[in-house]
Amino acid sequence: MAFHDVRFPVDIALGATGGPERRTEIVTLGSGFEERNSPWAHSRHNYNAGYGVKTLDQLHDVIAFFEARAGRLHSFRWKDYADAKSCAPSATPSDTDQALGTGDGAMTSFQLQKTYSSDAQTYSREIKKPITGTVLIAVDGTPQASGWSVDTATGLVSFDTAPVAAAVVTAGFEFDVPARFDTDRLEINLAHFNAGEIPSIPIVEVRV
Repeated sequence: MAFHDVRFPVDIALGATGGPERRTEIVTLGSGFEERNSPWAHSRHNYNAGYGVKTLDQLHDVIAFFEARAGRLHSFRWKDYADAKSCAPSATPSDTDQALGTGDGAMTSFQLQKTYSSDAQTYSREIKKPITGTVLIAVDGTPQASGWSVDTATGLVSFDTAPVAAAVVTAGFEFDVPARFDTDRLEINLAHFNAGEIPSIPIVEVRV
């Protein structure tokens, strides 16, 4: 298997459904209280691209994309329109959107990440597939126009010179979700499609 650095058709992804999934194991005790545990440290996103297919030409594009990926074998980039930026969907990324870490005078590499917060609770998600040309970097709030690079295959930001100790490294960016088809078979009924029935095209996030 391989990761194909190509995006699923964005016009179809725009109309898809889906979002993050968590796995929680729940045991109900004899007293009625519950014990809850999650074996997953990170959420996994699932989508159904079928809801984005509006025309037969779009369906044809999906078939071509599916065949080129050999079904579930190869993964690809997926744009989740609800969560594709370091900021809110309607906002423009800023170089201070997300904290990547704090310099120590020696460390030169920082992983792109996005933090989700609600009250005092936070969750940090590593971003592995940023969009070329969208990454912005700042150190202690000062924009860095040069002196660094980003690997769009891993989301790793590398500085030519390590940020000084206690300097806060921040970033803004757009990103894709690494994903694959979650089926080796596309069930298409053109008669039903013309009548308004949507084919099921499951997509699932993969770890890279």
